[in-house]
Amino acid sequence: MGWPSADPDHLLVKAAQIQALEEGLFRSGLPQAALMEKVGLAMADRLLARPELLRPGVVVLVGPGHNGGDGLVVARTLHAAGVSVAIWCPLPVRKELTQAHLRHVLWLGVPQLQESPDPSVEDLWVDALFGLGQRRPLPDALAALFEARDAAQPGRLVSLDVPSGLCSDTGRPLAGRAARAVLTLCVGLLKRGLLLDPALPHIGHLERIDLGLAHHQLRDLPREQPLCVGPDDLASLPSPALSVISMKYERGRTLIVAGSDRYRGAAALALRGALASGCGSLKAVVPQVIEQSLWQQMPEVVCIEGSADLGFQRLDSVLFGPGLGRDPAIWDQWSDPLQQFDGLLVIDADGLNLLAASPDSRAWLLSRSGPTWLTPHRAEFRRLFGEGGADALNEAQTAARSSGCTVLLKGAHTVVADSQTGPLLLRGTCSYAARTGFGDLLAGFATGWGAMARAAGQAASGETLAAAALLHAVSACRSPSSSAGAIAKCLEELALQCQKNQS
Repeated sequence: MGWPSADPDHLLVKAAQIQALEEGLFRSGLPQAALMEKVGLAMADRLLARPELLRPGVVVLVGPGHNGGDGLVVARTLHAAGVSVAIWCPLPVRKELTQAHLRHVLWLGVPQLQESPDPSVEDLWVDALFGLGQRRPLPDALAALFEARDAAQPGRLVSLDVPSGLCSDTGRPLAGRAARAVLTLCVGLLKRGLLLDPALPHIGHLERIDLGLAHHQLRDLPREQPLCVGPDDLASLPSPALSVISMKYERGRTLIVAGSDRYRGAAALALRGALASGCGSLKAVVPQVIEQSLWQQMPEVVCIEGSADLGFQRLDSVLFGPGLGRDPAIWDQWSDPLQQFDGLLVIDADGLNLLAASPDSRAWLLSRSGPTWLTPHRAEFRRLFGEGGADALNEAQTAARSSGCTVLLKGAHTVVADSQTGPLLLRGTCSYAARTGFGDLLAGFATGWGAMARAAGQAASGETLAAAALLHAVSACRSPSSSAGAIAKCLEELALQCQKNQS
């Protein structure tokens, strides 16, 4: 993907990759002690910028390795700034550099606790126990201590690099137990696991501490390296580059096939989303009960009947699925014309369930005439692709490559993957967008957005779908209300602003 840039603010790496990059710094001549000092001072600066956290005092939990050394630099710096600091070393310190920092901190007069700190005391805990690449579960005593701390003083723990007990590659708590931080100061590059859904209850606010990596080190990372994108990337978001003299049929022609007598709202929400995209022409195949009143709510929508003679060759995109129900006869009616359609096909909700129930779903996708976007939540994904067992980044990438589609796997942090590039993760989303109907709004918006990209002569790539998903996510966060109508209005305004910026 060309967006976002593969730079330190967007790259997602595994533990082995960041360790290899650090080794490259050391081979270049940078002393390990200098790097630890730089990282520890930067972490201390982030904490000193939050005096409300430090006011009651600080206890630094020092681990046996270099993460503990970072914590000791933090302890020394906070002590010098007049903060009340104590340290606790629950395990023997093994690394020589960490031992040297420990001797110095004790020489300065920083008190060392001989017993575990009281989890009910208000002091801020700084978790510097294990950090990057932890593979073993927490000792039971430490796991219990972190659980007691979170129960007694939630929001009073900061983790350095990675919360103790958390796998930095998968984001999963080892043996189901890990520290819960209000702030995680991640060193160098963002560890992929820290942005995956299982880790989010343990991470709190995530900030990156720069390591000073060289540009050529980053260029050597694989082309398919995962990236993340968030609200700060709206300024560079790629919008469909439509001609200033284009008329309505040259600004994206979209068809929505949605809704049933039982699920009437799904069609209306998908259509709202498509209208918010700004596409030039919007048609719909909806149940008659919806069609009768639709002209009063959305007069821009042209309703048509059935799948016959729809003029597919005059469409840029089709959305199939929201609220259709699971009657196999629906798939029998639409399967052939959708497969032969050479424009962008977006399959969502019941469309995914109908596809999964068909005996040849994978072959059907691979023989599609045009590009296909799939937008499943976790349960729909499993029905179509089975139990992946991996993390969302790997699952979405594997599904995209095996199906030839672009896959948007919904979650607290949604992942978008296509068959050509690495996956892209959306961060900075808000939990209250996980509500019934918001997926229909996203599906309609993405379909209209994709139609405009096609009308502008652009590929319906993973980058295009990710841009649409980011606009939807940011709109949910910025909307003054969490209702679908309010978010649709905010989405329309944000999409229009992005397109104006593009022109």
